Amino acid sequence: QVQLVESGGGLVQPGGSLRLSCSASTNRFSIYSMGWYRQAPGKQRELVATITSIDNTNYADSVKGRFTISRDNAKNTVYLQMNSLKVEDTAVYYCKAFKSGNEYWGQGTQVTVSS
Repeated sequence: QVQLVESGGGLVQPGGSLRLSCSASTNRFSIYSMGWYRQAPGKQRELVATITSIDNTNYADSVKGRFTISRDNAKNTVYLQMNSLKVEDTAVYYCKAFKSGNEYWGQGTQVTVSS
């Protein structure tokens, strides 16, 4: 079992930046692929970005060039740097750890982009 705790959400103006963090309660963090997903009100949860155990990354088209996913295996933490935020980025952001058919989710952190 892996427990994930997200942090770093909040209220930011359009064009601003936020960095989300997700800390994992496992000493085998490095073997997991990690992902950030988001869910806006009335919409389905969608992929934002993923990073594999060997640092291969993948991004949704809507965030390419604005968001960066990274990981620090020494700290059991994955990050999502979000720049040039737009109103449509407003959502609850969730962290996921996954490997070999197993997946674990965090509780989510709210990101609100508004003037």
